[in-house]
Amino acid sequence: MPTSEPLFRKDAYARMTEAEVVAHSDQGGIVLDRTLFYATGGGQPGDSGQLLWVDGQCSIATTVKGEEGAIILVPHEGEPLPAVGTTVTQTLDWDRRYGHMRVHTALHLLSVVIPLEVTGGSIGADKGRLDFNMPEAPEDKQALQEQLQALIDRDLAVTEDWITDAELDANPQLVKTMSVSPPRGAGHVRLVRIGTEDEQVDLQPCGGTHVKRTGEIGRIRLGKVEKKGKQNRRVYLHLEA
Repeated sequence: MPTSEPLFRKDAYARMTEAEVVAHSDQGGIVLDRTLFYATGGGQPGDSGQLLWVDGQCSIATTVKGEEGAIILVPHEGEPLPAVGTTVTQTLDWDRRYGHMRVHTALHLLSVVIPLEVTGGSIGADKGRLDFNMPEAPEDKQALQEQLQALIDRDLAVTEDWITDAELDANPQLVKTMSVSPPRGAGHVRLVRIGTEDEQVDLQPCGGTHVKRTGEIGRIRLGKVEKKGKQNRRVYLHLEA
């Protein structure tokens, strides 16, 4: 199956652009030569939105990974498909995506204020959660929330860097999330840094989309802490506005 250039990797804020349909999947999905749509992975849901072309349009329900680097846009059931070779305009459901970017970045910071092994996670447009190897519940959840909000309010820069697979193998402490493997396969791995190299707050492998500065996250609230098994606790995070 043809590969798709991941435009969201270059600019997570791009909302609309043209592309060419290069294939249909066996399940009725659409593969573009270049796409703004993020495919489900690392706890972050696939993007939704619309495709428009000269004589038609279709609504995209979600986006998933295909074989060999293909990114497959999955239409809602019954939607018409643009033919292979058609030039389409792709438009993201931006409010939903931007929510994912804010929540995803906030969860990176949550792993800073709770410096424990992460065993799972999930991202939504207005809330998310991380599961921690945490035998005992936090003594003061309000204090954790205030620490997290203080980091957000510092309006720290969020940037990316790249290292080789071998460099990652030599620095296993970079991997915080034990349930999700870093995005490998191309010989290099993307790192997301919060703060500067000199004043670094967080650095971890991640293939998801993030805001450019932590101030964009806004106000947050830590929700309930659920016990999930003998060692695990699930901590919920909500965007307040």
